[in-house]
Amino acid sequence: MSPAPDERDRIRAAMDRILAGAAENSNGALTIVALAHEAGVPRNALTQRHLDLKIEFYTRVRERDGPSEVEDRLRKTIARLKNTIANKNTELEQLRADVPALVRTINVLTLENQQLREAGAQTLPTVIPLRPRQPSSTNS
Repeated sequence: MSPAPDERDRIRAAMDRILAGAAENSNGALTIVALAHEAGVPRNALTQRHLDLKIEFYTRVRERDGPSEVEDRLRKTIARLKNTIANKNTELEQLRADVPALVRTINVLTLENQQLREAGAQTLPTVIPLRPRQPSSTNS
């Protein structure tokens, strides 16, 4: 597939927008992925066809004295989300570890319940019916 005739121009324009902090089509991060998205070209256009533009972009980024405010904000968000994911993974591992113990407890309680029901069905009644007394014949 041959590149579009204006591909280099679009990449340079996208580079200028990102470096100015005025990205229109991407998140504004100072990365090749964001640059490709901003320019509307595939990433391999920068990693294979236009290596000079890739090098130029990274050189201009280094000259700017660091990442933009957008990139800083995105990096902080990524760090916060990674921390949240780690906490959720720890919680999930704990819940998975608790499941077998809970299943065993349910099985024991079910067995005890069944045994108590069977024992209750087999016991004799504790109330003994009284029979009326027969008059004795020795009272004469």
